[in-house]
Amino acid sequence: MKSIYYFFLIIFLLVSCKSNINKELISFKKEDIIDDYFLTEEYQSKLTPDIVLTILKERNIEYMEDNLTIRNTSKRIRKASVGQYPAAVVLSCLDSRVPVEDVFHSGIGDLFVARVAGNISNEDILGSLEYACKVSGAKAIIVLGHENCGAIKSAVEDVQLGNITALLSKIMPAVVKASENYNGEKISTNKKFLEEVTKTNIDLTIDNIRQNSPILKEMEAKGLIKIAGAEYHMENGNVEFLKG
Repeated sequence: MKSIYYFFLIIFLLVSCKSNINKELISFKKEDIIDDYFLTEEYQSKLTPDIVLTILKERNIEYMEDNLTIRNTSKRIRKASVGQYPAAVVLSCLDSRVPVEDVFHSGIGDLFVARVAGNISNEDILGSLEYACKVSGAKAIIVLGHENCGAIKSAVEDVQLGNITALLSKIMPAVVKASENYNGEKISTNKKFLEEVTKTNIDLTIDNIRQNSPILKEMEAKGLIKIAGAEYHMENGNVEFLKG
């Protein structure tokens, strides 16, 4: 009789424990989902360019490992209506396979994002970057290229098509420069050559920003911002920050 009693007692305790564990898990998940964090002016002012770059690198690791927070988007939308204080601005390619905010595990109000095929710089882009940094206080500019870029391939192939031709002309200097010291085949089907052009294009875009925006150049010289180049790898989601 006692054995039956202990048997049911054990079953009861196991069920109770399981119920409590489930409640804790549900509670944890709810806390994980309810994310009211939003960048404020006060918090943005405490950030430094180095801190911002470190945070972006850490968040990219979270993205790669699928260690993501489910954000309360509706709450963020309401908070964002009163103002915006992003930590950084990302100049990215147009490619739909490069979801910038997701790549850096960021939500509404965290980043400015400027997108144009080939992540090139022109007057409009420079104006946008100046607004992000000088007016709105962003601490870093990330020029984000990516592997298997269609714009890079088209520039290597010297595609002539409508307004695309004018856009590709801004990538051609990277094709020419990358070709100077490259000994392999300089064709669009050579992935190693495309990689050289992609990284050269990122470097030249950064050079263009510094040369054609006295505002951003001065901010960088004073340590108020940092301008960094990076390449997104589609196979694993890694953002490789480039030296220089």
